[in-house]
Amino acid sequence: MPGLARFLPSPETLQRNRWLRWLGPALHHPRLWHLSRRGLALGMAVGVFFGLLIPIAQIPLSAAAAVALRANVPAAVASTLVTNPVTFGPVYYVAWRLGSAVLGAPVAPDEAPPTPQAAPAPPDAPWWQRIVGSVLGVGRPLLVGLAILACSIGLLTYFAVSWIWAIRVRWARRRRRAGGGSGRP
Repeated sequence: MPGLARFLPSPETLQRNRWLRWLGPALHHPRLWHLSRRGLALGMAVGVFFGLLIPIAQIPLSAAAAVALRANVPAAVASTLVTNPVTFGPVYYVAWRLGSAVLGAPVAPDEAPPTPQAAPAPPDAPWWQRIVGSVLGVGRPLLVGLAILACSIGLLTYFAVSWIWAIRVRWARRRRRAGGGSGRP
């Protein structure tokens, strides 16, 4: 998939990123930048997983997981963009509906999700306690739905990318055998 590389961030760009600098020398491993079936599929799955699961710090967490799993870091970072300002609302609505269905909470077809109401936290509470309070104020259905979506779509991404890669390799081999290809998969 040589055409895919032009859409991914370069190693230099990611190594200079202030949010990823803490990974330091670990980002220099060549396997993290090589486009292979396993590396690309795993990197995209990790990115989609973190992109769907958490609303903040998606890029550093997906990059750290990609480094730990020896997955393609640019693919992991780029695929976190599965949630963006355009898709954020619909994804979270679907997650809330899914979580409500799994938890058995009755939801009318036209009912909107509850607005976030932060759990009372004292003004001098640490920032992370205020964030956790506001996330829990949205409710368990959203958290359960996000976890289910992140795991299932992450797995689906891994298998879809692997399958597409295998199909392209087979197609390139057939073209080579027929004498009509350049020999590049």
